[in-house]
Amino acid sequence: MSALKIKKGSTKHSAYNLRPSFSDVSESHTIAVVVDNEPGVLARVIGLFSGRGYNIESLTVAEVDHTGHTSRITIVTNGTPQVIEQIKAQLGRIVPVHEVHDLTVEGAAVERELALIKVQGEGDKRVEALRLADIFRANVVDSTLESFVFEITGAPEKIDAFAELMRPLGLIEVARTGVAALSRGV
Repeated sequence: MSALKIKKGSTKHSAYNLRPSFSDVSESHTIAVVVDNEPGVLARVIGLFSGRGYNIESLTVAEVDHTGHTSRITIVTNGTPQVIEQIKAQLGRIVPVHEVHDLTVEGAAVERELALIKVQGEGDKRVEALRLADIFRANVVDSTLESFVFEITGAPEKIDAFAELMRPLGLIEVARTGVAALSRGV
């Protein structure tokens, strides 16, 4: 103890508080970015992530306004709250970027993904794959005597669960679109 009877780092108001005030917990965030639809914009946005060592878990891009020539990039990334804030700030500074929205922070959002899943199987495995597809509301979009291709839409967790159940039944291949998301309400 010091002569003033103040414990070192004892309160958040102490001049000696050496505990960090930021979180080190990594969180997944869905970020929607509206950009000009012109060559090189996607490369600049992706370059921001790769140049700083940030990971992109999911990425979808499409033109959303033909007359205004704007596209929407939906990115799912992972990081601490400080890293996410830094990503949003840096995205906002790129010239062709019009809007940056963190759908995870702004409130309720609807997130969906589309996947095509090819499953090979005969006999009981084939029947079981069709039964599970019905439970998960997956559609058969192609069928041969040896395999099925299922189309499934939903939250990424739903697609993960369906793919894991198909693995022992003869999962061959998976193609996923990535997350498309919109905030709920007006």
